[in-house]
Amino acid sequence: MASDGVAVAKRLPKERGAEERATFRDYVSLLKLGITFANLMSTFAGLWVGSHGRPGLIVSLYTLLGTALVVASGAALNNFVDRDIDYAMDRTKDRVVVTGRVPAHAALVLGLTLGCVGIAMLVFFVNVIAAACAFVGLVVYAYVYSVWLKRTTTLNTVIGGLAGAMPPVIGFVAGSGGTLNVVTLALFSMFFLWQPPHFLPLAMKRSEEYRAAGIPMLPVVRGYRETKWQILSYTAAMVPVSLLLYGFGYEGTVYLLAALTLGVTFLVKSVQGLFAREDLVWAKKLFRFSLVYLIAMCIAMIASAM
Repeated sequence: MASDGVAVAKRLPKERGAEERATFRDYVSLLKLGITFANLMSTFAGLWVGSHGRPGLIVSLYTLLGTALVVASGAALNNFVDRDIDYAMDRTKDRVVVTGRVPAHAALVLGLTLGCVGIAMLVFFVNVIAAACAFVGLVVYAYVYSVWLKRTTTLNTVIGGLAGAMPPVIGFVAGSGGTLNVVTLALFSMFFLWQPPHFLPLAMKRSEEYRAAGIPMLPVVRGYRETKWQILSYTAAMVPVSLLLYGFGYEGTVYLLAALTLGVTFLVKSVQGLFAREDLVWAKKLFRFSLVYLIAMCIAMIASAM
C-alpha cells in the first residue's frame, strides 16, 4: 500500500523470544502507564471544571477508574495493531508483542476486556454521556487512528487528536452531571488543538524511523518547513481558545494569567522554529515544553475553577 508517496510496511516481524514466558510486568507495559496517567490528569481537570471545583468523591473515583481502563484498553489495542510496524522503529522494536513475549491475541483480548469494563463502569456509575465520549475516543484511537489514519495520511496526528481531546470532556461531563454545552466544546477544542504542536515535534525527531516503518507522518512527506508552519498554526489557534474557559465564567484570574503566560510562551517558541538552524534541537525543546504546558494548564484549571 502507498500513502502520500510512502510505502507502508505490511509484513509481520518474526516473534523473537516466543519461548520466554510473559511476566506481569510485560502485560503492564502494554498499558503505557505514562500516557494513561497524562490522560487521567486532563480527565481530573475536566471533572473539576465541570463540577465548579466540587466533584463528588464516588463519581470522581469511578470516572477516573473507568477512564483509566478505557485509555489502557486503547494502549493495549495499539500494541496489537502496530505489531507489524513497531519492529522498524528504535523506540518500539522491543515492545512485548513485537518480541513475542506477549502473544498478539493476548494483547487483543486484554485491550477489549479493559475497554468493555471501563465503558460499563462509566455507564452504570457515572452517566451514559461520559461513557459515550469514552467509547468514541477509544474507537478513534484504536481503530480510526491506529488501523487507518496512521498508515494512510499525513492528517493522522490531527484527526487522531480527537481521541486525545476526549478525556477532559469525559471528566467535564461526569462532573456536570451529563451536561454538553459550549464550555464542553471549548474544553475539547483546546485539548484538540494542543495535540499537533505536541506530536509533530516528536514526529520530526523520529522522522527517519517513521520513514523506515512506512508511516506517512507530515515531516516525512512534506518536510520540516511545512511541519513547523502547521505547528505554529495550531498553536496560534489554541491560545485564544484556551481563554474561553475564563470568558464563560468557569475559570478565574489565576487561570487567565496562566493561560496567557503559557500560551504566549508556546507561541513564541513555535515562531522560533521558523528561524531555527538546528531543527531537531528546536523540536526536542518544543516537545518538552508542550508537556510542561499541559501539566501547568491542568493545574491552573484545578486551582482556579469557579
